[in-house]
Amino acid sequence: MKHHSHRLLRVLTLFVGLWLPAFGTSAELGFNPLNAEHISGDTLELVLETPALSPGEAVDLWVALFYNGEFLFASGSPAKPVFGTGKQPLVKGITPTDAGITLKIATDDLEAGDYAFYALYVNSLHGLTGDYPPEKLLEHARSELAKGQTTLKKLTPPPLTKSEFDRGQQIYFERCAGCHGVLRKGATGKAITPDITLKLDLEYLRWIIANGTSAGMQNFDGDLTAEEIDLIARYIQHEPPMPPEYSMEDMKATWKVFVPPEQRPTKKMNNYNIDNIFSVTLRDAAQVALIDGDTKEIINIIDSGYAVHISRMSASGRYVYVIGRDAKLNLIDLWMEKPDNVAEIKVGIEARSVETSKYPGWEDKYAIVGDYWPPQYVIMKGDTLEPLMIVSTRGVTVDTQEYHPEPRVATIVASHQRPEFIINVKETGKIQLVNYEDLTNLKVTTIATARFLHDGGWDSTRRYFLTAANNVNKIVVIDAKEGKLKKIIEVGTRPHPGRGANFTHPTYGPVWLTSHLGDATISLIGTDPQNRPENAWKVVETLEGKASGSLFIKTHPKSTNLYVDTPLNPDIEERQTVAVFDINNLGKGYEVLPIAEWAGLTEGPQRVVHPEFNKDGDEVWFSVWNAKDQISAIVVVDDKTRTLKQVIKDPRLITPTGKFNVYNTTHDIY
Repeated sequence: MKHHSHRLLRVLTLFVGLWLPAFGTSAELGFNPLNAEHISGDTLELVLETPALSPGEAVDLWVALFYNGEFLFASGSPAKPVFGTGKQPLVKGITPTDAGITLKIATDDLEAGDYAFYALYVNSLHGLTGDYPPEKLLEHARSELAKGQTTLKKLTPPPLTKSEFDRGQQIYFERCAGCHGVLRKGATGKAITPDITLKLDLEYLRWIIANGTSAGMQNFDGDLTAEEIDLIARYIQHEPPMPPEYSMEDMKATWKVFVPPEQRPTKKMNNYNIDNIFSVTLRDAAQVALIDGDTKEIINIIDSGYAVHISRMSASGRYVYVIGRDAKLNLIDLWMEKPDNVAEIKVGIEARSVETSKYPGWEDKYAIVGDYWPPQYVIMKGDTLEPLMIVSTRGVTVDTQEYHPEPRVATIVASHQRPEFIINVKETGKIQLVNYEDLTNLKVTTIATARFLHDGGWDSTRRYFLTAANNVNKIVVIDAKEGKLKKIIEVGTRPHPGRGANFTHPTYGPVWLTSHLGDATISLIGTDPQNRPENAWKVVETLEGKASGSLFIKTHPKSTNLYVDTPLNPDIEERQTVAVFDINNLGKGYEVLPIAEWAGLTEGPQRVVHPEFNKDGDEVWFSVWNAKDQISAIVVVDDKTRTLKQVIKDPRLITPTGKFNVYNTTHDIY
């Protein structure tokens, strides 16, 4: 044990409702009983019972701890005292009238061991001079003394070999980092840093990882082996490794142009109806499948980054931009005889979002990727992916005004109102409007909103951007034309709209909708301030869906149906089915479609995820997502009849998740 003579003990808060003892009365100063053991790193709460003084009497309050043969005395103000070797009272000349002092002491920097805490009332008229107490403080007979004892215990993580740690790090990146963060500080998911996880039993951690929660965490028993679940449970009890930065030099070392722009076709060289092509994420295969929406045939399987999060289309509809969770971006040219990669680049360690410039006159000129790590966004040439500029998003949070080291970039959308990208910065709660007219003199408008911004999309006019701050249960509305915050709206538990859904409600007019991870509700928000100001930017109706754990909600201008998935619900039946509402008769409730059953698969978790319409709005496609060593499928539903139309099965369709129709994605139709 190291000697603790110069270490400071921080006291986070001292709530003073002081009622001090009258000397010579029967009342005594004393601590409420302490637990025999406390975990080092936890806040240690000491409650001091303080009987009242005689009228008019004032005393000094001394507070000290004793460790390893030495006293450390509290100083400073009651709100923020600290412990050190200086000898002084915590509070001087007090005549309290109320009972109780609660000391909340941070123990992060304390060594494990036995500690004694003392509180002492000293009347300077009883033989003390100035601020200096007697050397033998505890022998001062004419003072009231309180004493409490406890043992601080350090928790140690379970053993991991280097190979186990490296494997755990990879699994965490693939399965956990998106919700819990690279540094595990939480966002959509809870914080799972070692100060939290070490207090939880390993068996409990294994159970949660295997079975999920009703709050929206999926079960992983169908995706990970029992050995992998045990490994990740132990891994998250260790300190997270700090990943490296990623520079312009790093990016340029990965940048490849397979087909230069001057060698590409000058017109479409195939017979595909490219407006109705679907770019389908093959999550665990690190690929995307281009599927002909007319024939349901696979056009090409294209290598990409790992676990592609989204595909986005250029304003012209010619190019597909595919971003992997490993921050690898691929550019696919749909005009080629066989559409394929024409360029790629890796712009970080982890990423989720990509978008392209869409404002008239700037179509296809720029692409942008938002990184989870490092926390930054990267602007590139739209036709080659040449990196042009890196902008860090590290900064101060909107609520506590504290510096945050990991403000990840979530959704990015291209404004239709201005030559701007609209960027969600998750942890700080700030939305940045980045004007791309002049990259040398970059103009960025920063809007303070709500923390833990995630996904979102446009209203039907494409003027207002609605986005979820899901860990605080809010929807933020940005007026892209004015470049200002319009409203922050309270919704259900952990909204996760994807891009949301738009339709005209028979009573409330135009509405935008979100479903939720944490409950079964669906929130309808009015979006027409011109003609329906009484309904604008408020929840006008709340639907009761079939279950929590929803990721996506979808309709189409030519459809009267609203589809809601629930792939992250821990119940098998709930995650294998979807709810569908009639938007003209919402009061009728929902019908359940047995999508996984229609797929005809015989094994696996069969999570049904991500409804996506075809261009004409008469079909809706669902992924039936299984593990990478199991058969998956895509189920095509006839929107008018809500019946099975076709099942797409192919050994190459490994872990299909998101599907992005070229026309609908290009024109922000949802």
